[in-house]
Amino acid sequence: MTHSTVLDIVADAKGAETGLGAFNVVLLEHAEAIAAGAERAQRPVIFQISQNCVAYHGALAPIARATLSIADAIGVPTLVHLDHADDVDLVHEAVDLGIQSVMFDASTLPYDENVALTREIADFCHGHGVLVEAELGEVGGKDGVHAPGARTDPANAHRFVEATGVDWLAVAVGTSHAMTTREAAVDRALIEQLASTVRVPLVLHGSSGLPDQQLEASVRAGMTKINISTHLNALFSGAVRERLAADPRLVDPRKYVAPGRAVVADEIERLLRLLHIG
Repeated sequence: MTHSTVLDIVADAKGAETGLGAFNVVLLEHAEAIAAGAERAQRPVIFQISQNCVAYHGALAPIARATLSIADAIGVPTLVHLDHADDVDLVHEAVDLGIQSVMFDASTLPYDENVALTREIADFCHGHGVLVEAELGEVGGKDGVHAPGARTDPANAHRFVEATGVDWLAVAVGTSHAMTTREAAVDRALIEQLASTVRVPLVLHGSSGLPDQQLEASVRAGMTKINISTHLNALFSGAVRERLAADPRLVDPRKYVAPGRAVVADEIERLLRLLHIG
């Protein structure tokens, strides 16, 4: 869809108190699956390209251009987002390529430097019509801010948003990155407090660890952007393993990768319908 719909996508979701599914592009097949699932669900969707994905592919431009092309070709509102980036040059390249939203993380710096650099990035991105996401605390793997016991202080979140001018904020409310089981639970009361304290939409990382009822509860309590990656990768990998086990003679990757793409598309359609609370 056209890039002019980006602000409307976010504003409409926050205003309607509904969830926006944000799914990671790891391979080109993931982008195709996201598009297929979103079009079948007839729901807005966010394609996410992480800094780790860029490192895997060796460059941002090829995977970004392909993802932007796939996103623009479908008949629902879309947003392509650079996820978990701490490289200023990569942020600038993403903006130049037409990516519509970036997550910038300067959390390893002292607080004042973090605020100053994030504000600088926000000013740059806003000058190009690009949204900026940030997160308080250390962003990374399972031991980052989204360890199950980590919590974001609402007063600190409010101060950070006002000081940096970011457009949405990732907060710690009980989830953890890269969980392969769906057994986590969110602090719903904290989400409600954060949603009433922070003026921008809230982002939930580590959502792969949440069962369906917890995903719904998160959105009802005030979450807007729901990031899901590991759960989809597990389904993709399971389908590939099953296909290879069924025919050990297979050598054409299309014949075993396609089932992975199909199962991810089905789950994205289901999740987008689940997150549409309004």
